[in-house]
Amino acid sequence: MESFHTRFSAWTPFSNKSLNRQLFQERVALISHWFDLWTNKQRQEFLFAIFLRCTKSQLRFVQDWFSERMQVAKVDFSTVLPRFISLYIFSFLSSKDLCAAAQVSWSWKFLTEQDCLWMPKCVKFGWFLPYTPTDNEYGAWKRHYVACVSHLDWLTPREAAATYGTLNEPKTEDEELLERQREKYLRKRIWEEIALRNKELFKVRPPWVSGTCCSSVLKPRRQPRLSQTVRERVGSHEALEKQLVLTSLEILPKRSNISGSHSYPLLSKKYQHGVHKNDDSSSYALRPHFILISSRIPAYEMVVESVKAGVVSVVYEHSVTLESLLYLIEKALDGRKAQSMGIFSDGDSREINLLQGYKIGVKNLLRPEVRDFWEKLGSYVATEEEGGHVDLFVPLGASEAGTEVLSQLSQLTGTFFTAPTGIATGSYQHILSDWLGSQWGKAPSSIYFCEAKLQTWSSFADFLEETLKTVRKQLYPLFKELQKSISGRMIGQFMFDTMGMTNILNNQETAQALADRLMELSKEDSERSVVEDNSWDTKSRFSKNDLNFEALINLERILQKDSAEKRTRVVRELLQSERKYVQMLEIVRDVYFAPLKAALSSNRAILSAANIQILFSDILQILSLNRQFLDNLRDRLQEWGPAHCVGEIVTKFGSQLNTYTNFFNNYPVILKTIEKCREMIPAFRTFLKRHDKTIVTKMLSLPELLLYPSRRFEEYLNLLYAVRLHTPAEHVDRGDLTTAIDQIKKYKSYIDQMKQNINMKDHLSDIQRIIWGCPTLSEVNRYLIRVQDVAQLHCCDEEISFSLRLYEHIHDLSLFLFNDALLVSSRGTSHTPFERTSKTTYQFIASVALHRLLIENIPDSKYVKNAFILQGPKYKWICATEVEDEKFLWLSVLRNAIKSSMEK
Repeated sequence: MESFHTRFSAWTPFSNKSLNRQLFQERVALISHWFDLWTNKQRQEFLFAIFLRCTKSQLRFVQDWFSERMQVAKVDFSTVLPRFISLYIFSFLSSKDLCAAAQVSWSWKFLTEQDCLWMPKCVKFGWFLPYTPTDNEYGAWKRHYVACVSHLDWLTPREAAATYGTLNEPKTEDEELLERQREKYLRKRIWEEIALRNKELFKVRPPWVSGTCCSSVLKPRRQPRLSQTVRERVGSHEALEKQLVLTSLEILPKRSNISGSHSYPLLSKKYQHGVHKNDDSSSYALRPHFILISSRIPAYEMVVESVKAGVVSVVYEHSVTLESLLYLIEKALDGRKAQSMGIFSDGDSREINLLQGYKIGVKNLLRPEVRDFWEKLGSYVATEEEGGHVDLFVPLGASEAGTEVLSQLSQLTGTFFTAPTGIATGSYQHILSDWLGSQWGKAPSSIYFCEAKLQTWSSFADFLEETLKTVRKQLYPLFKELQKSISGRMIGQFMFDTMGMTNILNNQETAQALADRLMELSKEDSERSVVEDNSWDTKSRFSKNDLNFEALINLERILQKDSAEKRTRVVRELLQSERKYVQMLEIVRDVYFAPLKAALSSNRAILSAANIQILFSDILQILSLNRQFLDNLRDRLQEWGPAHCVGEIVTKFGSQLNTYTNFFNNYPVILKTIEKCREMIPAFRTFLKRHDKTIVTKMLSLPELLLYPSRRFEEYLNLLYAVRLHTPAEHVDRGDLTTAIDQIKKYKSYIDQMKQNINMKDHLSDIQRIIWGCPTLSEVNRYLIRVQDVAQLHCCDEEISFSLRLYEHIHDLSLFLFNDALLVSSRGTSHTPFERTSKTTYQFIASVALHRLLIENIPDSKYVKNAFILQGPKYKWICATEVEDEKFLWLSVLRNAIKSSMEK
């Protein structure tokens, strides 16, 4: 019975160990037999079910079993993982950790010294390898990193204190007492001003609110406008306290920097006025100022950052509609009227590029949707009797068509419109110049913006415009070819849809003429707009009877201003721009020259004395000259009157321009010295990395700062022209201003000639670089006149007449015409795989002196067109252009060049 129960039962006998062991082995054998018959998926499911039933100790047993046999935890990951994954893991280590990891094993040393790990660390600090490593060389970037770090200018605190001084030097008892008294006086003055402000707030406080910041929670809902006004007045405590602190700091004596000179003035002009002055003293000060900023303005984010606190600003997309723009204005004003509204958009002196498809000018101003827009816009602004005005940041005051636009807008809306006259220097700086009809004692731009930030933006926009000129110049040939291709496709598609194949072949000349005419349409449209604007200006002068007489009276009242006041403003602008120019030169002295000179004196030189002399000697002399010129201007303006003169000061300055001559002659050497020292000296590279493009340097580098002297003379000319414009003919200063303008103009032409010579040399170098096998082109007084692409032809039989000759196209040539020689090169085009871009290559063929070159024209026939022959002493080329105009233009230029070379 016992064996029967143990054989056919599901329970395991615990009392009989032998039977227990036998039954267990039988069941294991049975399960093993089943396990062998299962598929792989069934085995995995079985193991998963078993592991779920195991306890922690049993799972730990399985883990130990695998660890003893597989040794997973002791495998080196760099030997198991792919190499790029190991390098990716090592890329997260610092340079110190990489050096430590290199000591683990030979495999780790090989991986941690790869160039892909050390090159980003070197480039991050501006350390570039002076040579290209070979294919089998590794560890070059690590050795370069170690070499650069070992030459860094690291000083101990004691050495730094001995060389540069320290900021926490112990003070004497008298100095500490004086500093405590100064702080006590400053604190007392701030509290007095805050108490005075609280007293003024108490006078205007309504009786049903407490007049504190906490009262905004308890304000009655039926009086939102008044409680919001009081809350805005009380909330201006922080701005008032900040203004008082900055004004008090301006009174205190300035500290000297390391080099011993005074620090730069960090406060803008708005903090130089008295602290008791209140700009919102009018009865309409409760209305906010509103500014619209177009997204089409370059770097409009900087313009938004320049908006003053309390001014409501809205940035709108250039592609929105007029209705959407009105909705944005209404939503921002929230039912209030604006005391003044500014519109900061793109445009010129004749029209406003307000929105896409809406260039507001004299022609389309009275269109129904445009007129409705301006009428609704005028309803959001206070009337002219209430002191309201609309300020357009477009130089409409510089032309008669623009002033007519302002007059019609004022008549439509009943609000006074004003715009800048455009007499200023630089790009977008017309907004900081004199404004038409400004009646508030200051430029409207100061109502909405911080002038220092806006001046920074205008300088940045000037850099953008200069960059875009270069980009347009380089992309012009590509756009021209693209326009030509599109025009040909349009005409070809039109002819293919309307004509048969026979007519298409017979009218190829007509198709080419239509394509050329289509390309000229864009140019004619732009020229036509200019001609129509000029004709409108002429008509507006002589057809006053057709205009509103009252509008003309208002226009004449706006234009009649005191010449002496305008002259004073322009002279003050000359002083202000000269002060900013001198500050930029002082940055070069204090940020770059002074630390390098101090390091040289401390026997830890970054640059040698000779290199420092080359880089900074000329610019320091210019700084001394302009510092003296600035002092003379400041002294003259302190006692300025209508009878005073400024021309003699500028004339004296113009007689000392030989200092600038030395700088401009050495300017290419200075730039090459900077590049050479940056490449060869790691310490100087680190020094420039630490100081370039910082807040102190106005986010500019050293070469960019050295560019300011060449730009300054254009500003001098514009400002002096403006001063002479508002100087009467009988004034004593008239003759000196004319003399000064002639001096500056003559010197500016000298600078332009130097720029042209340098550009010509660079152009010659570029031509020599792109032409394979080209001889040396750099010679004295040689410059490039024109480049012409032609097709080289070959005549099968030259004994027959021209009208019957057959020609074969064998090569593409490019003819480079210089003032003394003609260079002939073959032109080839190679395409990049998987890309649309192509590359043009040139191969030198021959060069012929112009006085030994003969030209022969080939008359057009049914076999050849636009062909000519160039005959040299050894070679002869039969060439043809694509267009007839190019042939005659090229031959005329070539003949004139040959004639000029023979006259020499």
